[in-house]
Amino acid sequence: MRAIEFRSKIRENKISLPRRIQSEMFNRADKTVKVVIFWDDADAYDEKEFRQMTKSQFLKGYANSDAVYDL
Repeated sequence: MRAIEFRSKIRENKISLPRRIQSEMFNRADKTVKVVIFWDDADAYDEKEFRQMTKSQFLKGYANSDAVYDL
């Protein structure tokens, strides 16, 4: 597998490929790619939203039968 790293912006829910990447991708139509997206922390969830999301995701795995472990 080959990796290419570049910076881009999301506009209208699309990520633009820089020209140098476009030329490398020219003959690779219909190929499968793996995409990993990192963003700056300034754009991430604020602390309250993050805690709420974490709590709701955690509780999705909680069942009534788990209550035996509660104090």
